[in-house]
Amino acid sequence: MMEYSIELIVVLFLIGAIGSAVSGMVGIGGTIIKYPLLLYIPPLLGLGAFTAQEVSAISAVQVFFATLAGMVVFKKGGYIHGKLVAYMGISIVIGSFAGGYGSKYLPDDAINFVYAILALAAAVMMLFPKKGDEEGEEIRDFNKWIAVPAAFIIGVASGIVGAAGAFITVPVMLVLLKIPTRVAIGSSLAITFISSIGSTAGKLLSGHMLLVPSVVMVVASLIAAPLGAKWSGRLNTKVLQTILLFLICGTVIKIWYEILFV
Repeated sequence: MMEYSIELIVVLFLIGAIGSAVSGMVGIGGTIIKYPLLLYIPPLLGLGAFTAQEVSAISAVQVFFATLAGMVVFKKGGYIHGKLVAYMGISIVIGSFAGGYGSKYLPDDAINFVYAILALAAAVMMLFPKKGDEEGEEIRDFNKWIAVPAAFIIGVASGIVGAAGAFITVPVMLVLLKIPTRVAIGSSLAITFISSIGSTAGKLLSGHMLLVPSVVMVVASLIAAPLGAKWSGRLNTKVLQTILLFLICGTVIKIWYEILFV
């Protein structure tokens, strides 16, 4: 059993704070940042190592609180689209529960591979042009036949890795559903919050949840995620898209390097 030293707790808090601030800023659950950091930073500093199963479980409960905190800020700004959240949220939570519970039957390498595929798909989608109504930040309608099955597939895959899938939900909204950037970010946080209910429940039932790291990450989330959400409102939408693209591409390079060459 890993010993939770003061150094490890501080490192966990910093990882949670950084990931949650970015989470609130660009509408992701933060797992795309925290998953590799939790996996690689503690052993790099000689503080012990978490398994991929443990990392995905810690990420799942942390995402629940990070998205809840960030969502409150975007709700006040009027950037959450209720109908879109309802359609995609119900679909994604079913998929995320199935993925979260079913992940206990998968080896660590398989979990890392699913995460790598998710990140790669998100990176490719972010390279496509976005045609949402950025000027008015309004949604007239969206294609439900794309939104519902896409949300379910995202839910299954993200439930496996303990993410809530927002780092690919935002590109799906921007590219396939043509949702304006700020509405996509705000609605994604709400959908991610719903998704995290399923993935967290699945991880709890699978028996991989670690109490101390989860609590530390949650505290960091509640402090940093609202700050990130406030900063988001002050940034140009192109800047937000660029930040998200760099985060996703950096993660893609790192995780595929680990899979193919290490």
